[in-house]
Amino acid sequence: MGNQMLAVTMQSFEKDVLKSPVPVLVDFWAEWCGPCKMLDPIVNQLAGEYAGKLLVAALDADAHPDVVMNYGVMGLPTLILFKNGEPVARITGYQPKDRIVKQIQPHLN
Repeated sequence: MGNQMLAVTMQSFEKDVLKSPVPVLVDFWAEWCGPCKMLDPIVNQLAGEYAGKLLVAALDADAHPDVVMNYGVMGLPTLILFKNGEPVARITGYQPKDRIVKQIQPHLN
């Protein structure tokens, strides 16, 4: 998890994600997940490039299985974009940056 990203937990999820004034891209990841590590630099770039318009958060799936189950996350990595407390976009598995941007961009205005 990179330095541009906010680490969220089950306890902080509501405050940091669901009640955020800006959209939040949550990266569901795990230490053992190879594709998660490949996705990490891309998610970090997004955090830097969209600072102010988008908050990027990371949730350790192994440490917070309740949140994973709540949102039906089946595979890792999974990115879920939350806007006004609702999941509005979901990207499962490793995706190149341009494909991720295409899916989140419409929700950032």
